[in-house]
Amino acid sequence: METMKAVSIYSYGGPEVLSYREVPYPHPADGEVLVRVHAAGINPVDWKIREGHLKGLLAHTFPLILGWDVSGVVEAVGRAGVIRLKVGDEVFSRPDILRDGAYAEFIVMKESEVALKPKRIDHNHAAAIPLAGLAAWQSLFTAGGLTSGQKILIHAAAGGVGSLAVQLAKLTGAYVIGTASAKNHDFVRNLGADRVIDHTTQRFEAEVLELDMVLDTIGGETQARSWKTLKRGGILVSLAEKPSQEQAALLGVRQAFVFIEPNAEQLAELAQLVDAGKLKAIVETILPLSDAARGQELSERGHTRGKIVLRVP
Repeated sequence: METMKAVSIYSYGGPEVLSYREVPYPHPADGEVLVRVHAAGINPVDWKIREGHLKGLLAHTFPLILGWDVSGVVEAVGRAGVIRLKVGDEVFSRPDILRDGAYAEFIVMKESEVALKPKRIDHNHAAAIPLAGLAAWQSLFTAGGLTSGQKILIHAAAGGVGSLAVQLAKLTGAYVIGTASAKNHDFVRNLGADRVIDHTTQRFEAEVLELDMVLDTIGGETQARSWKTLKRGGILVSLAEKPSQEQAALLGVRQAFVFIEPNAEQLAELAQLVDAGKLKAIVETILPLSDAARGQELSERGHTRGKIVLRVP
């Protein structure tokens, strides 16, 4: 095989720059695996990269295959350095964002980025977990140190990251408050939230105080208003933009910015929770790979419940 179908960009721009065409077939080097993609998740980082918002942070070259959520089957392994995985293994991953992504029939990844996928769910749902699941895990536990009995506010609790963060925080024994529009209140409560605040009609900073943690997935005004909800010593963890160190020091609180890192061990723990029935992936829309532009447009509008996933032939 010399070529495969993929969705690439050759320049920055709107959805129209996404090109579904034949591209060179990749080959794994030592320590890498070649995975036949069955499903690829769509995330805001995909269209932010496409529009050029992150070009000062991430050094990409064109053409670039987008998509850094993947579930599929190991097709081949490098000649050396692969010790855990073998041909035929069903796997999932959030691969290195500086390399070509998963909007393609095949992807090459480092073995260290890849874990066995949960057995009890299909590839479409498995592809909804890696990036959002690692974002939630690394925010709640690695950066935030969330423990049982603490109170946390999770913004956009019905979204891809939020829906997993609510479940993980509740499993930890935290008191979980989420923000969501009225139509998603029952959905967020069913995920385990103890309280839901309607961000369209209520000022969350007037509703909750003395929190141990805020998980900010939005940034901007939402982040600015979140400071006053924290108790002294609490922490604001953001996936959207770096919180102000000066503001944190002024208020006697802590802050952290999380840039998601690939981590096979954490993915394996997420897979165990899924297989134990304690964590569920939420997929709102499944589209064919050729409809990647439509999927990104839906993601960019916001208000998605869970994730949008591309089905790869």
